[in-house]
This record gives sequence, C-alpha cells and structure tokens, in this order.
Amino acid sequence: MKTKKMLFLATILSLVQLVAFAQINMPPASPNSKVAQQMGLTVLHLDYSRPGKKGRKIFGELVPFGQVWRTGANNPSTLEFDTDIRVNGQALPAGKYALYTIPGKKQWTVIFSKKTELWGAMGYSAEDDALRIQVPAKKQKPVVETMTIQFMDLSDTGATVNLSWDKTQIEFRIESEVDPIVMKQIRELLIDQQPDNPGLYFQAANYYFTNDKDLNTALEWITKSVDQDAKYYTVHLKAKIQAKLGMDDEAIATAERSKAMAEEAKNPDYVGLNDRLIESLK
Repeated sequence: MKTKKMLFLATILSLVQLVAFAQINMPPASPNSKVAQQMGLTVLHLDYSRPGKKGRKIFGELVPFGQVWRTGANNPSTLEFDTDIRVNGQALPAGKYALYTIPGKKQWTVIFSKKTELWGAMGYSAEDDALRIQVPAKKQKPVVETMTIQFMDLSDTGATVNLSWDKTQIEFRIESEVDPIVMKQIRELLIDQQPDNPGLYFQAANYYFTNDKDLNTALEWITKSVDQDAKYYTVHLKAKIQAKLGMDDEAIATAERSKAMAEEAKNPDYVGLNDRLIESLK
C-alpha cells in the first residue's frame, strides 16, 4: 500500500513538473541582433533588440520625449570595444557599455552607461554614466519599420553609428588610434632590429605607401622583401612606390616583372593592375 502511494505521488509530481516547464515556442516580438565589426585595430560588438513600428507612432508617444530609453527593447542595447575610443571627439575607455538615449524632437542625448545588466531602463542612474553626448535628430524617408543600428562610413580609424526607426535617425562618430600603435610595432620589429622576414618588410612598406609616409624608406623595405622572396604582389607594390617617387622607367620595368609573375600564377586581377599601372606611366 505504501509503495502504491509513493508511485502515485511520484506520478503527480512528474505531471506538475511537465506542466511547469511546458512552453510554446514562438517568434520574439523584438528579435535580438548581434553585430561584430572590425574598425581598424578595434573590434566593435553591438547587441540589441529590434522592435517594429507595427502601425504605431514611435517617438513622442510609444517612446516619450525627455525620458531615458533603453534604445530598443528588452535589455538595453550594449556596445563593447577592445581599445580606447573617442565618441564625437570625447574619450571613452575600452569596455562594455549600455547604450541609453533620451530622445527629443530636435536633439537626443546618447548615454554610455557602465551598468549593463539592467532590464530596460529600470534602475538606471546617471551616477553610472561613463559619457554623455548630444546629437541632432534628423527626419528620414522612407519610414523604417524595424529599429536598426548599423556601422557606416568605415575607415581605418573610425566608423559612424547610425540608429534609425520610424521617421527619425541619429548618428555619432567613433574613432580609435591606429598610427601610434602600428608605428610602435614597426619601430620594434624593423627599425630597432634587422629581421630576416620578407613579410614584415612588405607590411611596413605597404603601410608607409598607403599612409603617405617616407617613400624612400618604403622603397628600401620593399626592395629587401622582393630580394628575399619575390611575389607578384610584393613586386607590384615596389612598382607603385617607384611610380609615386617619379621613377617611371623603373616602375614600368618592375610592373612588367610583376605582370609576368601574375600570369604564371594565373592571377588575372594582378595582371590587370599591372597593365593599368604601366599604361598610366606611358
């Protein structure tokens, strides 16, 4: 009898647990989006939920003016980066921040908060702010149905963060240091020592060429790279540096060498690059 009672109780407990854990799998009202973006030497991680307009008037009604907003739905949006950056010219240390905003008719306040684990804006305190900036609110057409945050106008040193929803958009610029970090590496690996590594010489020469630094030094480095281990792309870079230094005859001869190597490697892209460089120098 006792055994039957125990079996009965165990069955009832199992049914209660099954009911308690039963769920209906449905699409979220505001789906989550995770974006990872390389910006120069910095990696940006954006995590946010994307609510839809769904026939509603958004700013000034669903999202009131003058109040702290989680900038999306569910948890507040977060932005994380692994180097120090500047936001519209203001310094912000590397880390993870909740991205709160205070929408207004003509201007928004964008807040980077150190408190990243809140639900919505409940518990938000200005004491946790790491940075606040003011940005203009712009009208846009057509209407954006789903709230979107994206990285635009990427360069080696920066990106524009654009938020758009309904008929409104805002944006701000983030920037990071690149040149001091790269130059420190070049000093340590090439200038302070004489490495036996053609790849390092190629990288340094390409950086100098791309960033309008000392072209004579760039030519010295790329020559070392080519002499040690010639590739059609390293020889092509040497031709471009020679051309930029006004050494047209030498550049044409070097480009012809690069073209022949590219043809042998069956790389039509570099064949075309060399053809165009040669034509520009004639």
